[in-house]
Amino acid sequence: MKCTDKPIFDKFFAAHYCEISDYTFTNLFMWREMLNLRWAVEDDVLYIFSFDAEGFVAWQPIGAEEKMQDAITKTLQVANENRGDRKFQFVVVEKNFADELAKYPHAKFIVEADPDNFDYVYLSQDLINLSGRKFHGKKNHLNAFKKEYPNAEYLPITEEIIPKCREELNIWAKVHKRENPDDPFIGYEQAAIHEIFDHFDRFKLKGGAILLDGKVVAFTFGERLNSDTAVIHVEKADPNVRGIYAAINQNFVEHEWSDMIYINREEDMGIEGLRKAKESYRPVKLIEKFNAKLAE
Repeated sequence: MKCTDKPIFDKFFAAHYCEISDYTFTNLFMWREMLNLRWAVEDDVLYIFSFDAEGFVAWQPIGAEEKMQDAITKTLQVANENRGDRKFQFVVVEKNFADELAKYPHAKFIVEADPDNFDYVYLSQDLINLSGRKFHGKKNHLNAFKKEYPNAEYLPITEEIIPKCREELNIWAKVHKRENPDDPFIGYEQAAIHEIFDHFDRFKLKGGAILLDGKVVAFTFGERLNSDTAVIHVEKADPNVRGIYAAINQNFVEHEWSDMIYINREEDMGIEGLRKAKESYRPVKLIEKFNAKLAE
């Protein structure tokens, strides 16, 4: 998968209203090496596979609804030819594709919800205004930041400030690697974000950063997911700056995504601290994701 493949993926994703954050080219590109992603287009259907030593998995095929039954057959053929002794399953499945699996006549599937990977979705105006008692704590954090750092500056990410974002990213990664030396995800994410910065304009992302005295102390980026939703892929900040996460969250949505109804802030991956943080912003819905394995 190369960044020049983006128009192919964008064509399929644009034709298919999807609320799942994983189905963007940016997300797939960032994690392609960690997941060993492979892809192909056949009969105007996009197929995505990934594998490791234990499992061979297929992502949900993307294409017209009337092609999905044949796409399931094709996916199973590819899996049988390539999985060897590895277990097979579908992953990152929408409810409507789970329904397609349920009516597939040639095999039976066990479909299970994957709650650790449900996406959190918020009203953009809630994140901008932070109005009412339920956002009282967030509003206090934001006001504290404004009071303590009156000279803080929000700027959209451009080529000029990407080097400053890279510096903040490296500081973030150094701290987290020291705290979690056995977690390979930190290094993967750091490298993936640097690679996105290498081609930032090509990905057509929107990004924002907060600067204090010319230094980036927080940055974030995302993109349009569908007709009414933006997805936030990355948000990094200096935790020693009080209120910085509230500030970058609010500023980014206000400046870049006020025309969207919803903001998808992706999943919590089963991490308790991340779950509490995402729940504290009062999501209006969770986007379900399912996995499906063949019945024995």
